[in-house]
Amino acid sequence: MALTQKAERAALNKLIDYLDENPEEHIPQIMELIDKLVPASVFPAQRTAISSAIRDRSNWYELIMRIFHLNPSMRSRLLKTLIVDANLLAWPVQQKSREREQCNIPWAILLDPTSACNLHCTGCWAAEYGHALNLSYDDICSIIDQGRELGTHIYIYTGGEPMVRKRDLIRICEKYPDCAFLCFTNATLIDEEFCEDMIRVANFIPAISAEGTEATTDARRGKGTYAKIMRAMELLRGHGLPFGISACWTSANADAIASERYFDWMIDQGALFCWFFHYMPVGKGSPAELMPTVEQRERMYRFVREMRNEKPLFTLDFQNDGEYVGGCIAGGRRYLHINAAGDVEPCVFIHYANANIHDVSLLEALKSPLFMKYYEGQPFNQNHLRPCPMLENPERLGKMVQESGAHGTDLVEPESPSELRAKTEQRAREWEPVANRLWGDEGDGMFAKRHDPYQGMDDIERKKFQRLGRDVEAERAATFS
Repeated sequence: MALTQKAERAALNKLIDYLDENPEEHIPQIMELIDKLVPASVFPAQRTAISSAIRDRSNWYELIMRIFHLNPSMRSRLLKTLIVDANLLAWPVQQKSREREQCNIPWAILLDPTSACNLHCTGCWAAEYGHALNLSYDDICSIIDQGRELGTHIYIYTGGEPMVRKRDLIRICEKYPDCAFLCFTNATLIDEEFCEDMIRVANFIPAISAEGTEATTDARRGKGTYAKIMRAMELLRGHGLPFGISACWTSANADAIASERYFDWMIDQGALFCWFFHYMPVGKGSPAELMPTVEQRERMYRFVREMRNEKPLFTLDFQNDGEYVGGCIAGGRRYLHINAAGDVEPCVFIHYANANIHDVSLLEALKSPLFMKYYEGQPFNQNHLRPCPMLENPERLGKMVQESGAHGTDLVEPESPSELRAKTEQRAREWEPVANRLWGDEGDGMFAKRHDPYQGMDDIERKKFQRLGRDVEAERAATFS
Protein backbone atom coordinates (compact mmCIF):
# COMPACT_ATOMS: atom_id res chain seq x y z
CA MET A 1 0.00 0.00 0.00
CA ALA A 2 1.42 3.40 -1.01
CA LEU A 3 2.25 5.91 1.69
CA THR A 4 -0.52 8.31 0.64
CA GLN A 5 -3.07 5.49 0.68
CA LYS A 6 -1.90 4.40 4.13
CA ALA A 7 -2.43 7.94 5.41
CA GLU A 8 -5.86 8.11 3.78
CA ARG A 9 -6.79 4.74 5.26
CA ALA A 10 -5.69 5.83 8.75
CA ALA A 11 -7.71 9.05 8.49
CA LEU A 12 -10.84 7.27 7.23
CA ASN A 13 -10.55 4.62 9.95
CA LYS A 14 -10.42 7.39 12.55
CA LEU A 15 -13.66 8.73 11.07
CA ILE A 16 -15.27 5.32 11.53
CA ASP A 17 -14.10 5.26 15.17
CA TYR A 18 -15.46 8.78 15.67
CA LEU A 19 -18.81 7.79 14.20
CA ASP A 20 -18.95 4.55 16.19
CA GLU A 21 -18.44 6.40 19.49
CA ASN A 22 -21.76 8.24 19.20
CA PRO A 23 -23.59 7.58 15.92
CA GLU A 24 -26.64 9.78 16.53
CA GLU A 25 -24.56 12.81 17.49
CA HIS A 26 -21.72 12.40 14.99
CA ILE A 27 -23.47 11.09 11.89
CA PRO A 28 -24.58 14.54 10.59
CA GLN A 29 -20.92 15.52 10.23
CA ILE A 30 -19.60 12.31 8.73
CA MET A 31 -20.29 12.92 5.02
CA GLU A 32 -18.76 16.38 5.16
CA LEU A 33 -15.60 14.88 6.65
CA ILE A 34 -15.53 12.09 4.06
CA ASP A 35 -15.89 14.66 1.28
CA LYS A 36 -12.73 16.35 2.53
CA LEU A 37 -10.75 13.10 2.40
CA VAL A 38 -12.11 11.26 -0.64
CA PRO A 39 -12.06 12.55 -4.26
CA ALA A 40 -15.45 13.63 -5.59
CA SER A 41 -15.22 11.00 -8.36
CA VAL A 42 -15.50 8.11 -5.88
CA PHE A 43 -19.15 6.97 -5.60
CA PRO A 44 -20.66 10.47 -6.07
CA ALA A 45 -24.28 9.32 -6.46
CA GLN A 46 -24.09 7.05 -3.42
CA ARG A 47 -22.57 9.79 -1.27
CA THR A 48 -25.29 12.22 -2.32
CA ALA A 49 -27.96 9.66 -1.44
CA ILE A 50 -26.45 9.00 2.00
CA SER A 51 -26.16 12.75 2.69
CA SER A 52 -29.83 13.21 1.79
CA ALA A 53 -30.88 10.28 3.99
CA ILE A 54 -29.04 11.74 6.98
CA ARG A 55 -30.40 15.22 6.38
CA ASP A 56 -34.01 14.07 5.91
CA ARG A 57 -33.94 11.38 8.64
CA SER A 58 -35.53 9.04 6.10
CA ASN A 59 -36.03 5.28 6.20
CA TRP A 60 -32.45 5.01 4.90
CA TYR A 61 -31.26 6.91 7.97
CA GLU A 62 -33.16 4.37 10.05
CA LEU A 63 -31.27 1.61 8.20
CA ILE A 64 -27.94 3.30 8.96
CA MET A 65 -28.84 3.43 12.63
CA ARG A 66 -29.80 -0.26 12.55
CA ILE A 67 -26.23 -1.00 11.48
CA PHE A 68 -24.99 0.69 14.65
CA HIS A 69 -27.01 -1.78 16.71
CA LEU A 70 -24.77 -4.61 15.52
CA ASN A 71 -22.43 -6.38 17.91
CA PRO A 72 -19.93 -3.74 19.16
CA SER A 73 -17.19 -6.40 19.28
CA MET A 74 -17.06 -6.48 15.49
CA ARG A 75 -19.06 -3.49 14.20
CA SER A 76 -16.23 -0.99 13.81
CA ARG A 77 -13.91 -3.53 12.17
CA LEU A 78 -16.65 -4.53 9.72
CA LEU A 79 -17.34 -0.92 8.73
CA LYS A 80 -13.66 -0.19 8.23
CA THR A 81 -13.25 -3.20 5.96
CA LEU A 82 -16.47 -2.76 4.02
CA ILE A 83 -16.51 1.03 3.65
CA VAL A 84 -12.85 2.02 3.71
CA ASP A 85 -10.80 -0.91 2.37
CA ALA A 86 -13.30 -2.53 0.01
CA ASN A 87 -14.87 0.61 -1.47
CA LEU A 88 -13.46 4.08 -0.80
CA LEU A 89 -9.84 2.97 -1.23
CA ALA A 90 -10.49 0.13 -3.68
CA TRP A 91 -12.55 1.99 -6.27
CA PRO A 92 -9.78 4.40 -7.43
CA VAL A 93 -7.41 1.43 -7.84
CA GLN A 94 -10.04 -0.39 -9.90
CA GLN A 95 -10.51 2.69 -12.09
CA LYS A 96 -6.78 2.95 -12.75
CA SER A 97 -6.72 -0.74 -13.64
CA ARG A 98 -9.66 -0.27 -16.04
CA GLU A 99 -7.96 2.61 -17.79
CA ARG A 100 -4.57 0.93 -17.91
CA GLU A 101 -5.73 -2.51 -19.05
CA GLN A 102 -8.63 -1.34 -21.28
CA CYS A 103 -10.84 -4.17 -20.13
CA ASN A 104 -13.45 -4.73 -17.44
CA ILE A 105 -12.18 -4.90 -13.86
CA PRO A 106 -14.70 -6.26 -11.32
CA TRP A 107 -15.90 -4.52 -8.18
CA ALA A 108 -16.67 -8.01 -6.83
CA ILE A 109 -15.69 -11.57 -7.71
CA LEU A 110 -18.18 -14.39 -7.20
CA LEU A 111 -16.72 -17.84 -6.80
CA ASP A 112 -17.86 -21.34 -5.94
CA PRO A 113 -15.73 -22.93 -3.20
CA THR A 114 -17.51 -26.22 -3.91
CA SER A 115 -20.10 -27.87 -6.12
CA ALA A 116 -21.43 -29.73 -3.07
CA CYS A 117 -24.79 -28.83 -1.55
CA ASN A 118 -26.80 -30.40 1.23
CA LEU A 119 -30.14 -29.47 -0.40
CA HIS A 120 -31.75 -30.28 -3.74
CA CYS A 121 -33.82 -27.22 -4.67
CA THR A 122 -36.15 -27.19 -7.65
CA GLY A 123 -34.90 -24.92 -10.42
CA CYS A 124 -31.33 -24.69 -9.08
CA TRP A 125 -28.64 -25.98 -11.44
CA ALA A 126 -26.28 -26.58 -8.50
CA ALA A 127 -28.61 -29.30 -7.27
CA GLU A 128 -27.42 -31.44 -10.18
CA TYR A 129 -23.68 -30.79 -9.82
CA GLY A 130 -22.75 -33.42 -7.27
CA HIS A 131 -20.01 -33.12 -4.66
CA ALA A 132 -16.86 -33.77 -6.68
CA LEU A 133 -15.55 -30.30 -7.55
CA ASN A 134 -13.87 -27.75 -5.31
CA LEU A 135 -11.70 -24.68 -5.60
CA SER A 136 -8.89 -25.46 -3.17
CA TYR A 137 -7.88 -23.10 -0.38
CA ASP A 138 -4.80 -22.19 -2.44
CA ASP A 139 -6.95 -21.62 -5.55
CA ILE A 140 -9.17 -19.18 -3.69
CA CYS A 141 -6.21 -17.35 -2.15
CA SER A 142 -4.61 -17.03 -5.58
CA ILE A 143 -7.81 -15.50 -6.98
CA ILE A 144 -7.95 -13.03 -4.09
CA ASP A 145 -4.26 -12.13 -4.38
CA GLN A 146 -4.71 -11.37 -8.08
CA GLY A 147 -7.96 -9.51 -7.48
CA ARG A 148 -6.44 -7.29 -4.80
CA GLU A 149 -3.68 -6.27 -7.23
CA LEU A 150 -6.40 -4.95 -9.54
CA GLY A 151 -8.26 -3.23 -6.68
CA THR A 152 -10.96 -5.84 -6.01
CA HIS A 153 -11.63 -6.32 -2.29
CA ILE A 154 -15.13 -7.85 -2.30
CA TYR A 155 -15.55 -11.62 -2.73
CA ILE A 156 -18.89 -13.37 -2.83
CA TYR A 157 -19.29 -17.11 -2.35
CA THR A 158 -21.87 -19.02 -4.35
CA GLY A 159 -22.19 -22.73 -5.00
CA GLY A 160 -23.11 -25.42 -4.29
CA GLU A 161 -23.51 -24.55 -0.64
CA PRO A 162 -20.38 -22.57 0.36
CA MET A 163 -20.85 -23.35 4.05
CA VAL A 164 -19.87 -26.95 3.34
CA ARG A 165 -16.37 -25.40 3.34
CA LYS A 166 -16.93 -23.08 6.32
CA ARG A 167 -13.59 -23.85 8.02
CA ASP A 168 -11.70 -22.74 4.92
CA LEU A 169 -13.94 -19.70 4.52
CA ILE A 170 -13.04 -18.50 8.00
CA ARG A 171 -9.31 -19.11 7.36
CA ILE A 172 -9.58 -16.90 4.27
CA CYS A 173 -11.33 -14.16 6.26
CA GLU A 174 -8.44 -14.26 8.71
CA LYS A 175 -5.84 -14.07 5.96
CA TYR A 176 -7.44 -11.07 4.19
CA PRO A 177 -8.77 -8.64 6.81
CA ASP A 178 -8.88 -5.86 4.17
CA CYS A 179 -11.45 -7.79 2.10
CA ALA A 180 -15.18 -8.20 2.65
CA PHE A 181 -16.68 -11.65 2.11
CA LEU A 182 -20.36 -12.21 1.38
CA CYS A 183 -21.88 -15.66 1.14
CA PHE A 184 -25.05 -16.86 -0.56
CA THR A 185 -26.15 -19.66 1.72
CA ASN A 186 -29.17 -21.82 2.47
CA ALA A 187 -28.29 -21.13 6.16
CA THR A 188 -28.89 -24.69 7.29
CA LEU A 189 -25.23 -25.08 8.35
CA ILE A 190 -24.99 -21.87 10.41
CA ASP A 191 -24.51 -22.73 14.08
CA GLU A 192 -23.37 -21.19 17.36
CA GLU A 193 -19.68 -21.86 16.65
CA PHE A 194 -19.85 -20.16 13.28
CA CYS A 195 -21.49 -17.10 14.80
CA GLU A 196 -18.55 -16.83 17.21
CA ASP A 197 -16.18 -17.09 14.25
CA MET A 198 -18.05 -14.28 12.48
CA ILE A 199 -17.58 -12.01 15.50
CA ARG A 200 -13.88 -12.83 15.57
CA VAL A 201 -13.12 -12.17 11.89
CA ALA A 202 -15.67 -9.34 11.41
CA ASN A 203 -15.59 -9.43 7.57
CA PHE A 204 -18.06 -12.20 6.68
CA ILE A 205 -21.72 -11.49 5.83
CA PRO A 206 -24.29 -14.19 4.96
CA ALA A 207 -27.04 -13.64 2.40
CA ILE A 208 -29.65 -16.24 3.29
CA SER A 209 -31.86 -17.80 0.63
CA ALA A 210 -35.37 -17.24 1.93
CA GLU A 211 -38.22 -16.85 -0.52
CA GLY A 212 -41.78 -16.36 0.60
CA THR A 213 -43.70 -18.46 3.08
CA GLU A 214 -42.93 -21.70 4.88
CA ALA A 215 -45.05 -23.56 2.33
CA THR A 216 -43.29 -22.12 -0.75
CA THR A 217 -39.83 -22.48 0.82
CA ASP A 218 -40.28 -26.10 1.84
CA ALA A 219 -41.95 -26.93 -1.49
CA ARG A 220 -38.88 -25.77 -3.42
CA ARG A 221 -36.08 -26.53 -0.96
CA GLY A 222 -37.31 -29.52 1.04
CA LYS A 223 -39.46 -30.08 4.13
CA GLY A 224 -38.04 -28.52 7.28
CA THR A 225 -35.78 -26.04 5.46
CA TYR A 226 -37.84 -23.03 6.54
CA ALA A 227 -37.46 -23.96 10.22
CA LYS A 228 -33.68 -24.26 9.82
CA ILE A 229 -33.53 -20.86 8.12
CA MET A 230 -35.51 -19.32 10.98
CA ARG A 231 -33.13 -20.88 13.51
CA ALA A 232 -30.09 -19.52 11.67
CA MET A 233 -31.54 -16.00 11.62
CA GLU A 234 -32.37 -16.28 15.30
CA LEU A 235 -28.73 -17.15 16.02
CA LEU A 236 -27.37 -14.31 13.89
CA ARG A 237 -29.83 -11.81 15.35
CA GLY A 238 -29.06 -12.96 18.88
CA HIS A 239 -25.32 -12.38 18.33
CA GLY A 240 -25.90 -8.97 16.74
CA LEU A 241 -24.42 -10.10 13.42
CA PRO A 242 -25.06 -8.63 9.97
CA PHE A 243 -26.94 -10.66 7.41
CA GLY A 244 -29.32 -10.24 4.53
CA ILE A 245 -31.69 -12.19 2.35
CA SER A 246 -31.26 -13.60 -1.15
CA ALA A 247 -34.63 -14.06 -2.82
CA CYS A 248 -35.11 -15.78 -6.15
CA TRP A 249 -38.50 -14.68 -7.44
CA THR A 250 -40.37 -17.06 -9.69
CA SER A 251 -43.86 -17.29 -11.13
CA ALA A 252 -44.73 -19.40 -8.07
CA ASN A 253 -43.60 -16.98 -5.35
CA ALA A 254 -43.42 -13.51 -7.03
CA ASP A 255 -46.73 -12.41 -5.53
CA ALA A 256 -45.67 -13.43 -2.01
CA ILE A 257 -42.31 -11.68 -2.37
CA ALA A 258 -43.78 -8.45 -3.76
CA SER A 259 -45.71 -7.86 -0.56
CA GLU A 260 -45.29 -5.52 2.38
CA ARG A 261 -45.71 -8.51 4.66
CA TYR A 262 -42.55 -10.09 3.22
CA PHE A 263 -40.52 -6.89 3.60
CA ASP A 264 -41.68 -6.47 7.20
CA TRP A 265 -40.84 -10.12 7.88
CA MET A 266 -37.27 -9.62 6.65
CA ILE A 267 -36.81 -6.51 8.80
CA ASP A 268 -38.32 -8.21 11.84
CA GLN A 269 -35.87 -11.09 11.43
CA GLY A 270 -32.97 -8.63 11.50
CA ALA A 271 -32.01 -8.58 7.80
CA LEU A 272 -30.20 -5.44 6.62
CA PHE A 273 -30.49 -6.08 2.89
CA CYS A 274 -32.17 -8.20 0.27
CA TRP A 275 -30.85 -9.19 -3.16
CA PHE A 276 -33.73 -10.00 -5.52
CA PHE A 277 -32.94 -12.39 -8.39
CA HIS A 278 -35.26 -12.99 -11.32
CA TYR A 279 -35.49 -16.75 -11.91
CA MET A 280 -33.33 -17.79 -14.87
CA PRO A 281 -34.12 -21.08 -16.68
CA VAL A 282 -30.44 -22.06 -16.82
CA GLY A 283 -29.60 -25.74 -17.36
CA LYS A 284 -31.31 -28.31 -19.54
CA GLY A 285 -33.57 -29.51 -16.76
CA SER A 286 -34.71 -26.08 -15.54
CA PRO A 287 -38.43 -25.42 -16.07
CA ALA A 288 -39.17 -22.30 -18.13
CA GLU A 289 -42.61 -22.02 -16.53
CA LEU A 290 -40.99 -20.77 -13.30
CA MET A 291 -40.03 -17.54 -15.09
CA PRO A 292 -42.16 -14.68 -13.68
CA THR A 293 -44.88 -13.36 -15.96
CA VAL A 294 -44.57 -9.88 -17.46
CA GLU A 295 -47.35 -8.70 -15.14
CA GLN A 296 -45.48 -10.05 -12.10
CA ARG A 297 -42.26 -8.39 -13.24
CA GLU A 298 -43.89 -4.98 -13.65
CA ARG A 299 -45.47 -5.33 -10.23
CA MET A 300 -42.08 -6.22 -8.76
CA TYR A 301 -40.49 -3.23 -10.51
CA ARG A 302 -43.01 -0.85 -8.95
CA PHE A 303 -43.23 -2.51 -5.55
CA VAL A 304 -39.50 -2.60 -4.79
CA ARG A 305 -39.25 1.11 -5.61
CA GLU A 306 -42.20 1.84 -3.34
CA MET A 307 -40.66 -0.09 -0.46
CA ARG A 308 -37.32 1.73 -0.89
CA ASN A 309 -39.08 4.94 0.06
CA GLU A 310 -40.63 3.41 3.17
CA LYS A 311 -38.63 0.54 4.68
CA PRO A 312 -35.22 0.47 6.44
CA LEU A 313 -33.92 -2.29 4.18
CA PHE A 314 -31.32 -2.02 1.40
CA THR A 315 -32.58 -3.79 -1.70
CA LEU A 316 -31.21 -4.60 -5.16
CA ASP A 317 -33.40 -6.05 -7.89
CA PHE A 318 -30.76 -7.24 -10.32
CA GLN A 319 -33.06 -7.44 -13.34
CA ASN A 320 -35.15 -4.32 -12.79
CA ASP A 321 -32.46 -1.98 -11.48
CA GLY A 322 -30.29 -1.86 -14.59
CA GLU A 323 -30.97 1.85 -15.05
CA TYR A 324 -29.08 2.71 -11.86
CA VAL A 325 -25.88 0.99 -13.04
CA GLY A 326 -25.88 1.53 -16.78
CA GLY A 327 -27.27 -1.85 -17.82
CA CYS A 328 -25.56 -5.24 -17.57
CA ILE A 329 -22.90 -5.41 -14.82
CA ALA A 330 -21.58 -8.89 -15.71
CA GLY A 331 -18.52 -9.84 -17.75
CA GLY A 332 -16.31 -8.23 -15.13
CA ARG A 333 -17.86 -4.77 -15.55
CA ARG A 334 -18.84 -4.95 -11.91
CA TYR A 335 -18.55 -8.69 -11.27
CA LEU A 336 -17.69 -12.09 -12.72
CA HIS A 337 -18.12 -15.68 -11.62
CA ILE A 338 -15.65 -18.55 -11.20
CA ASN A 339 -17.23 -21.97 -10.85
CA ALA A 340 -15.94 -24.89 -8.80
CA ALA A 341 -14.08 -26.27 -11.82
CA GLY A 342 -12.24 -22.97 -12.26
CA ASP A 343 -14.13 -21.79 -15.36
CA VAL A 344 -14.23 -17.99 -15.45
CA GLU A 345 -17.77 -17.07 -16.51
CA PRO A 346 -19.17 -13.61 -17.29
CA CYS A 347 -22.12 -14.11 -14.94
CA VAL A 348 -23.34 -16.62 -12.41
CA PHE A 349 -26.22 -17.29 -14.83
CA ILE A 350 -24.09 -17.42 -18.02
CA HIS A 351 -22.49 -20.87 -18.15
CA TYR A 352 -20.03 -20.27 -20.98
CA ALA A 353 -16.31 -19.52 -20.89
CA ASN A 354 -13.05 -19.70 -22.79
CA ALA A 355 -10.78 -19.25 -19.77
CA ASN A 356 -10.05 -21.33 -16.70
CA ILE A 357 -8.34 -19.90 -13.63
CA HIS A 358 -6.10 -22.99 -13.44
CA ASP A 359 -4.67 -22.19 -16.88
CA VAL A 360 -4.60 -18.37 -17.07
CA SER A 361 -4.29 -15.41 -14.74
CA LEU A 362 -7.33 -13.44 -13.62
CA LEU A 363 -6.30 -10.54 -15.85
CA GLU A 364 -5.86 -12.87 -18.84
CA ALA A 365 -9.37 -14.19 -18.19
CA LEU A 366 -10.72 -10.63 -18.16
CA LYS A 367 -9.08 -10.13 -21.56
CA SER A 368 -10.29 -13.45 -22.97
CA PRO A 369 -12.48 -13.29 -26.11
CA LEU A 370 -15.85 -13.73 -24.38
CA PHE A 371 -15.08 -11.12 -21.72
CA MET A 372 -13.90 -8.67 -24.37
CA LYS A 373 -17.19 -9.20 -26.22
CA TYR A 374 -18.95 -8.13 -23.02
CA TYR A 375 -16.59 -5.17 -22.62
CA GLU A 376 -17.16 -3.99 -26.17
CA GLY A 377 -20.91 -4.70 -26.22
CA GLN A 378 -22.10 -3.27 -22.89
CA PRO A 379 -24.66 -1.85 -22.56
CA PHE A 380 -26.52 -4.38 -24.68
CA ASN A 381 -29.57 -2.14 -24.86
CA GLN A 382 -30.11 1.58 -24.33
CA ASN A 383 -33.25 0.78 -22.35
CA HIS A 384 -31.59 -0.36 -19.14
CA LEU A 385 -34.78 -2.07 -18.03
CA ARG A 386 -33.70 -4.64 -20.65
CA PRO A 387 -30.08 -5.13 -19.58
CA CYS A 388 -29.31 -8.85 -19.95
CA PRO A 389 -27.86 -10.52 -23.08
CA MET A 390 -29.73 -13.69 -22.13
CA LEU A 391 -33.07 -12.67 -20.66
CA GLU A 392 -33.98 -9.48 -22.56
CA ASN A 393 -31.60 -9.59 -25.54
CA PRO A 394 -31.28 -13.36 -26.09
CA GLU A 395 -29.83 -13.02 -29.58
CA ARG A 396 -26.76 -11.26 -28.15
CA LEU A 397 -25.55 -14.14 -25.97
CA GLY A 398 -25.49 -16.71 -28.76
CA LYS A 399 -23.63 -14.32 -31.03
CA MET A 400 -20.98 -13.57 -28.39
CA VAL A 401 -20.48 -17.25 -27.57
CA GLN A 402 -20.10 -18.14 -31.24
CA GLU A 403 -17.75 -15.27 -32.10
CA SER A 404 -15.55 -15.84 -29.04
CA GLY A 405 -15.36 -19.62 -29.39
CA ALA A 406 -16.60 -20.07 -25.81
CA HIS A 407 -17.78 -23.47 -24.62
CA GLY A 408 -20.53 -24.54 -22.24
CA THR A 409 -19.44 -24.87 -18.61
CA ASP A 410 -22.45 -26.55 -17.04
CA LEU A 411 -20.93 -29.23 -14.82
CA VAL A 412 -23.52 -31.86 -15.75
CA GLU A 413 -24.83 -31.32 -19.27
CA PRO A 414 -23.84 -28.18 -21.22
CA GLU A 415 -26.73 -26.24 -22.72
CA SER A 416 -26.27 -24.52 -26.07
CA PRO A 417 -27.16 -20.82 -26.36
CA SER A 418 -29.91 -21.71 -28.84
CA GLU A 419 -31.48 -24.13 -26.33
CA LEU A 420 -31.36 -21.44 -23.65
CA ARG A 421 -32.71 -18.82 -26.05
CA ALA A 422 -35.70 -21.01 -26.83
CA LYS A 423 -36.74 -20.65 -23.18
CA THR A 424 -36.24 -16.88 -22.88
CA GLU A 425 -37.05 -15.25 -26.22
CA GLN A 426 -40.85 -15.25 -25.86
CA ARG A 427 -40.66 -13.54 -22.47
CA ALA A 428 -38.13 -11.07 -23.94
CA ARG A 429 -40.62 -10.13 -26.69
CA GLU A 430 -43.40 -9.74 -24.13
CA TRP A 431 -41.28 -7.58 -21.82
CA GLU A 432 -39.94 -5.19 -24.49
CA PRO A 433 -43.10 -3.04 -24.95
CA VAL A 434 -43.66 -2.95 -21.19
CA ALA A 435 -40.05 -1.90 -20.56
CA ASN A 436 -40.33 0.82 -23.21
CA ARG A 437 -43.56 2.09 -21.66
CA LEU A 438 -41.96 2.23 -18.21
CA TRP A 439 -38.83 3.90 -19.60
CA GLY A 440 -40.91 6.60 -21.31
CA ASP A 441 -43.12 7.36 -18.32
CA GLU A 442 -42.73 11.12 -17.81
CA GLY A 443 -44.16 10.83 -14.31
CA ASP A 444 -41.36 8.55 -13.15
CA GLY A 445 -38.74 10.08 -10.88
CA MET A 446 -35.98 8.62 -13.06
CA PHE A 447 -37.36 10.04 -16.33
CA ALA A 448 -35.04 13.06 -16.56
CA LYS A 449 -31.95 10.92 -15.95
CA ARG A 450 -33.05 8.48 -18.65
CA HIS A 451 -32.35 11.15 -21.27
CA ASP A 452 -28.66 10.80 -20.45
CA PRO A 453 -27.24 7.87 -22.49
CA TYR A 454 -24.41 7.62 -19.95
CA GLN A 455 -26.72 7.18 -16.97
CA GLY A 456 -25.12 4.85 -14.40
CA MET A 457 -21.72 5.02 -16.11
CA ASP A 458 -18.48 6.83 -15.32
CA ASP A 459 -15.74 8.74 -17.14
CA ILE A 460 -13.70 5.59 -17.78
CA GLU A 461 -16.65 4.09 -19.65
CA ARG A 462 -17.16 7.27 -21.65
CA LYS A 463 -13.55 7.02 -22.79
CA LYS A 464 -14.15 3.38 -23.72
CA PHE A 465 -17.00 4.33 -26.06
CA GLN A 466 -14.84 6.97 -27.71
CA ARG A 467 -11.98 4.51 -28.17
CA LEU A 468 -14.30 1.85 -29.63
CA GLY A 469 -16.02 4.36 -31.89
CA ARG A 470 -19.43 3.71 -30.32
CA ASP A 471 -21.97 6.53 -30.60
CA VAL A 472 -24.19 5.74 -27.62
CA GLU A 473 -26.44 8.72 -28.30
CA ALA A 474 -27.17 7.35 -31.78
CA GLU A 475 -27.74 3.90 -30.26
CA ARG A 476 -30.22 5.40 -27.84
CA ALA A 477 -32.07 7.21 -30.63
CA ALA A 478 -32.25 3.97 -32.62
CA THR A 479 -33.58 2.05 -29.62
CA PHE A 480 -36.51 4.40 -29.11
CA SER A 481 -37.22 5.38 -32.72
